[in-house]
Amino acid sequence: MINVPFLELLPAYLELKEEIDDAVSRSFATGWYIGGKDVELFERNYAEYCSAKHCIGVGNGLDALAIALTAFGVGPGDEVIVPSHTFIATWLAVSMTGASIVPVEPDEGTMNVTPHGIASAITAKTKAIVPVHLYGLPCDITAIKDIADAHEIPVIEDAAQAHGATLEGNRVGSFGTTCCWSFYPGKNLGAFGDGGAITTDDDAIAEKARMIANYGSRKKYVHEVIGVNSRLDPVQAAILNVRLAVLDKWNERRQSIADRYRLAFRNAEFEMQSIPTECRSSNHLFVIRHNDRQGWANDLAAVGIGTQIHYPIACRDQGGYIDSNLPLTPIASKLAAEVISLPIGPHMSPEQVDAVVHSVVALENVD
Repeated sequence: MINVPFLELLPAYLELKEEIDDAVSRSFATGWYIGGKDVELFERNYAEYCSAKHCIGVGNGLDALAIALTAFGVGPGDEVIVPSHTFIATWLAVSMTGASIVPVEPDEGTMNVTPHGIASAITAKTKAIVPVHLYGLPCDITAIKDIADAHEIPVIEDAAQAHGATLEGNRVGSFGTTCCWSFYPGKNLGAFGDGGAITTDDDAIAEKARMIANYGSRKKYVHEVIGVNSRLDPVQAAILNVRLAVLDKWNERRQSIADRYRLAFRNAEFEMQSIPTECRSSNHLFVIRHNDRQGWANDLAAVGIGTQIHYPIACRDQGGYIDSNLPLTPIASKLAAEVISLPIGPHMSPEQVDAVVHSVVALENVD
């Protein structure tokens, strides 16, 4: 029996061991452990990769969202539109500003928020819209931006899972919005610890975000606004510079596995995430919906196939929000009861991919 863990991080290091070890050694040898040239280089490189004017490295993806929202002036009394079905960081960032969350239900096929849903949720109090490219699949950001522009509302994309994903051939991060990223180790572009970034074409927002992330300061010991301490460490930036160079290649490996799964499972009774023809997912996660999720997961575990759930409890049903007066989100709750993720990653061996395919096909009794 071939064991297929849901996630393995070590192979990503081993493939680039020489380059990463060298980059880390050089970073340590600078004697500069906050900011510095490694961070500046990564910010330039990632801004260029995203076709954005600015990149501001921060401590993690949640910080990126909260700082971006704050830079746009979001605060108490404001409303921020977010997907109901997402990782909770999207919601937490809004709560950190003191603004009110306005959840919008997703399309059940793509599991992404829709332009129509967002348009129907806009009020006079809407201060920002935070769409999410869930599991690496781009939402319809062009239509969402058109709606937002018509109401003069900023769009802050949560692209924590969508490094390198494209819509109509254009990478996420290149649509003229402010975009927030996570470099958590399991991401397509992952650090060896926490990390995050904000990309934007807006000079004023970039300057404000950088200031907020540095204790509210542009000049040492002069603090113009209330800020936080959120930095991308130089050693993580050095590692990210190495890994950015292979991001597209590793995404292609993910795509080939996703293609194999989709072909093999085309007649299965479960539902795979719908991928619009104009989209190319980063395939950060391969998520299906199953009406007997736990039984299915147990059967796969019995033959050595790891699975995970993204995410088992809808944000509205979590402890921090369950007693709130927010509207119920039945579609998000339904998805939370059905979704399950299969292993996918650039370092899965052909034998591991075969094992997943054969095990799922056998369980589903399909050809």
